Amino acid sequence: MTWSALILAGNRRTDCPVAAQAGVSHKALVPIGGRPMIEHVLTSLQAVPAIGPIAVVIEDPALLRDLPDNDVLRIIPAASSPSLSALNGLEALETAGPVLMTTADTPLVTPEIVSHFLDHQPDGADATVGLARIDIIKAAYPDTIRTGLKFSDGARSGCNLFAFHTTRAADLLAFWRQVEENRKRPLAMLRQIGILPALRYATGTLPLDAALAALGRRTGTTLAAVDMPFADAAIDVDKPADLALVDRILRGRETVPG
Repeated sequence: MTWSALILAGNRRTDCPVAAQAGVSHKALVPIGGRPMIEHVLTSLQAVPAIGPIAVVIEDPALLRDLPDNDVLRIIPAASSPSLSALNGLEALETAGPVLMTTADTPLVTPEIVSHFLDHQPDGADATVGLARIDIIKAAYPDTIRTGLKFSDGARSGCNLFAFHTTRAADLLAFWRQVEENRKRPLAMLRQIGILPALRYATGTLPLDAALAALGRRTGTTLAAVDMPFADAAIDVDKPADLALVDRILRGRETVPG
């Protein structure tokens, strides 16, 4: 099976502290280890045999002109929000096969991480998400602070790895767009997600499977999660402290023999 890959690299905000600190226009272009952040992601994706064509969603193709082999990338214009950019990307790919979606701010992703996610896709799902347990992350990096989803069967952190298997995935992204629109309207968001699942989550009685089933009912999709046993899979770069951690981890990888 050959996968298409979609990398979201558009600006989510105009005042990104990581980009500002590095003096670049986009977080995706922040240099780490002498290479733009997005190049680390591209290198890992290109090393996975199951991945075929790769597309990048970004505002201006010229921003990627200095990347190696940038002529083999398909550039898709970014939209005004992550969900719309993802929808644009899926529509532009026009593929009947599965699509892996990730983001440009995950420079710690490795071919092993990507392959694990692809190899552990459950049967029958319209879309899946990669999640890592918070205890795994804290065991590897005790000082890091990660945003977690506190389910009754264990807190987890997203890994910015998403798989779309059917055209129903577009319904999920449309729902994501509605959540974005309602983010400043808590009652509207509560009704959208569902009052009972929201209450169970708030009281710590909602397990992950029940959360996915509830979201699936709301979106008309079958959803699943892939357990990612890699702390590095859950570390993205959202703030300068993340950048310092990622730089330290990558330097440590370079000193490991072999």
